Amino acid sequence: MTAQDFIPKPYTKKLDSGSVTWSSPSNIALVKYWGKRKDQIPENPSISFTLDYCKTITTLYFSGKEDRNEYSFEVYLDGDKKDDFKPKIETFFKRVEPYLPFLRDYHFKIETSNSFPHSSGIASSASGMSALALCLMSVEKQFFTSSAVDKSHFSDDYFNQKASFLARLGSGSACRSLEGDLVVWGKHDKIAGSSDLFGVKYPYEVHQSFRNYQDTILLVDKGEKQVSSTVGHNLMHGHPFAKKRFLQAHEHMEKLMTVFKTGDLDGFISIVESEALTLHAMMMTSMPYFILMRPNTLEIINKIWIYRKKTNSKVCFTLDAGANVHVLYPENEKHQVLQFIQRELIVHCQHGHYICDQIGFGANQIED
Repeated sequence: MTAQDFIPKPYTKKLDSGSVTWSSPSNIALVKYWGKRKDQIPENPSISFTLDYCKTITTLYFSGKEDRNEYSFEVYLDGDKKDDFKPKIETFFKRVEPYLPFLRDYHFKIETSNSFPHSSGIASSASGMSALALCLMSVEKQFFTSSAVDKSHFSDDYFNQKASFLARLGSGSACRSLEGDLVVWGKHDKIAGSSDLFGVKYPYEVHQSFRNYQDTILLVDKGEKQVSSTVGHNLMHGHPFAKKRFLQAHEHMEKLMTVFKTGDLDGFISIVESEALTLHAMMMTSMPYFILMRPNTLEIINKIWIYRKKTNSKVCFTLDAGANVHVLYPENEKHQVLQFIQRELIVHCQHGHYICDQIGFGANQIED
């Protein structure tokens, strides 16, 4: 597939008004994407667990308008109008308009809510942009329902690929939120169907040890990001260690293929924790440099290492570009690890807040 394949044929119907609703989850990368080229193309492949509880529900209302000179839309979060969200949405519309030429024909009302608190410190861009992309795809699909030819053109595979392609143009990691439970984004020579343009379900065998894998998110810092993702990614241009980092990501992806097949949890731990620390090492060695971990982040990491050594647990951690800690562990350790978290780790969380989640299986359309 190329970007040209997502430019639609002339629409066969006209729509007056309507609405669609999608629920789409967040995700947590195991191999990290950090560094991108033009048009949100990743410098290295990544793979993520799709989450279950942490999701965004978006309803998109649309009604026809006469003036095609500009985009017309309003955005609401939990019922409150959010004009500060509009610049990001307008940038997204500009990027995707070649692939959704109806955008200037309608006024849109975007109503969105998250299953997790907006101030929780969990990035909602992946779940939010994927939900919006799916809503827009559902609108476009309604233009193609008058013939068998139209319907065959809109297969499930095409719908998912184009929705993921569009979501990527809003937020890179959003392209990994449409399906589950493991999603690959970025071309890798050993993974069939992998693409820089959209995320794909991991196509190979996964051991039952990874079924219902748990993710407890420890909210160390619920404030806004110190550095935006866009700025952080751009700092990889000219980074002294960038080429080696991109090569490392390819190598880790290949090693994870064996880990997933055999159920090697020790191998999983070493790769996932290395990826988390490498991500932050790249931030600390860029120019300008920055540190997003907090003292409590390090306290949690050290306590996880001590607990694992003492108990032979398979618990591990990963980090996004922030201070919060994702504690990952197999389902058969759920009771013991949650006791450990409550006993020793939540003291390092802001206001003692944390979120219990697990692997999920992607987005769902919500019918009226």
